[in-house]
Amino acid sequence: MTSVLRFVFATARRYASHPDPRVASANTIALLVASNQPFYPLYVLWAVRQDITPVWFTFFSTPFFLAVPALSRRSGVAGRALLPLTGIANTVLSAWLFGVASAVEIFLIPCAVIALLLFRPSERPVALALVGLALAAFLFLHEVYGAPMVGYTAQEYAALARLNAISAAMLTGFVALVFSNRLAEAEQSVEAVGDQKSG
Repeated sequence: MTSVLRFVFATARRYASHPDPRVASANTIALLVASNQPFYPLYVLWAVRQDITPVWFTFFSTPFFLAVPALSRRSGVAGRALLPLTGIANTVLSAWLFGVASAVEIFLIPCAVIALLLFRPSERPVALALVGLALAAFLFLHEVYGAPMVGYTAQEYAALARLNAISAAMLTGFVALVFSNRLAEAEQSVEAVGDQKSG
């Protein structure tokens, strides 16, 4: 079992690797989100303890998250853009399925943060367009989703809101950690070059 896990992690690392650190970061985040999706039904079941039918529709986004590294090999910009685009689309779908009382729209925040971090200053129009899309999804769709697929009690919606808030915060924290590590690696490279020049 340990050898199987090692093989899976090694394969995922190879699939996510890329010489561009921003692309590699996008790949890593995309695979983390995709790997966490199979556990989401268990989280929701724990929160509401009844009909979790809406959860199964969120798996439509899984192939798109998994495709981020593959697309990145063809186009770094397109691959990076696919990550927040898929996140925004999945959030909109989830808000329609669960209802805004579930607070699932909070995932638009990490989507916007990811979009801002993934693109260089020269690529800022792409980043701003994605952030604008996340903002527009909240401003213009919040009031028009209609009745959710399944109606939950006020207590269950409160539990779902807590679950989504914690999940969005953890995702944002993971994104910050990924970029902190990339910055640390860049600093070490600069220091190594400086040591070689002074040596």
